[in-house]
Amino acid sequence: MKKTLIVSGGNIEKDFLYKIITKKKFDIIIASDRGLEILDKCNITPGYIIGDFDSINLQILDKYINNKNIVIKKLNPEKDYTDTHMALKLAIELKSTDITIIGAIGSRLDHTLANINILKEAIEKNITCTILNQNNKIALTNKNLTIKKEEEYPYISLIPLTTKVTGVTLKGFKYALNNATMRIGESIGVSNEQIEDKATIKLEEGILIIIQSKD
Repeated sequence: MKKTLIVSGGNIEKDFLYKIITKKKFDIIIASDRGLEILDKCNITPGYIIGDFDSINLQILDKYINNKNIVIKKLNPEKDYTDTHMALKLAIELKSTDITIIGAIGSRLDHTLANINILKEAIEKNITCTILNQNNKIALTNKNLTIKKEEEYPYISLIPLTTKVTGVTLKGFKYALNNATMRIGESIGVSNEQIEDKATIKLEEGILIIIQSKD
């Protein structure tokens, strides 16, 4: 298993970054544009830096330019993909099998929504990919899944990413479903709770957004 951390430019607390890095012990760290700034504050050196560098403090970037142990990929500002999406593509190219993205949730709702949507590229390649912040854990699934209960995330919401998700069966949750169809525009899957140590999500077709929340 090759674990990769992508640090994007959204809101990240130093303690949270330390906690994630200590807990998961990543093989690769990728700084996506302004994400380099929080890594620099924490004295953590990434293996890769990628972005168009339109939002980063260039004085910080200059500190890493001549480091031969770091691969720097400068992107054209007039590009079809966001810096975080390009960082995800890089992680996939590096044959990552487990990708964690932090700093992907911030005050820009458009970026947050886009960052959730780009997870589709990873699951289509059977790569585990999760967005984390201080309060939420976000992933997608297009197949049956077993979830271990995590006390720090008491709430779980299932929201269709595709127009509809068919054959949804939930076991081990407070609110169960049996062979249901979930459609965009409906809120039936919001704010469920896991009541068993292991819960299962089964589906036949479509993609679900899984959001585990602390509050």
